[in-house]
Amino acid sequence: MIKFGPSGLGGVNEAISNLEEYHKLGLRACEIAFTYGVYIKEQKVAEEIGRAAERLGIYLSIHAPYFINLNSTEKEKIEKSKERILDCLKVGTWLKAKRVIFHPGFYGKSGKEDTYEKIKSEIIEIQKIRKEKKYTPELAPETTGKVNVFGSLEEIQKLVDETGCSFCIDFAHILAREKDYNFEKAAKLFTKEKEWHIHFSGIEYGEKGEKKHKETAEPEIKKLLTSLPKSNSYIIINEAPNPVADAVKSLKVYGKL
Repeated sequence: MIKFGPSGLGGVNEAISNLEEYHKLGLRACEIAFTYGVYIKEQKVAEEIGRAAERLGIYLSIHAPYFINLNSTEKEKIEKSKERILDCLKVGTWLKAKRVIFHPGFYGKSGKEDTYEKIKSEIIEIQKIRKEKKYTPELAPETTGKVNVFGSLEEIQKLVDETGCSFCIDFAHILAREKDYNFEKAAKLFTKEKEWHIHFSGIEYGEKGEKKHKETAEPEIKKLLTSLPKSNSYIIINEAPNPVADAVKSLKVYGKL
């Protein structure tokens, strides 16, 4: 089973009407973009949005703010990063969102192994607080699109194994990072996980990785859909400049297949 949806819900006032519109279009997922800050502040409002999503059969996830670096050399920046993730987990619990997606951090001056160990220890700490506070969404670190940023397929899979977190595979980022979608590699690395949270869209990239997202071409959507292991279920979130139109396009391509 595949659920398609856009990145973005719009402002608080139009959130429920947007969910109703997504439902009419056949979309059954939506990732709420808290990329520049958690803009749903009130528990009552979040719970109303969550109930609407449940009624409409729409799977909710959250994208945490971009300003996260669990490998910063400054302790204060790490603490602020953890606060942002925990804030998303709190609001996500009210919304009944399933996952909080986040970019874990940068290599900086650390080696890749040291960066991995630092990020792993911070995620374990967040997991502990998450359990104590009974927050329900899963943590889902995402594969990233630049070669100097932590988040290869192997690094994310190792975090899943060693911290008990979930994951988000952004195949556009993989293409930008590795110059190949590496569908087979992903299938081999994530054999135990039967529900995959995926980001997919068109992307412009160069030697150092991603430049910007662009419209998703139909042949690329077909490549994705025909390359995914058949036995799993998938949430596919589109991050193109017009994510709703591209998510609908993906749904139509899926229908033809």
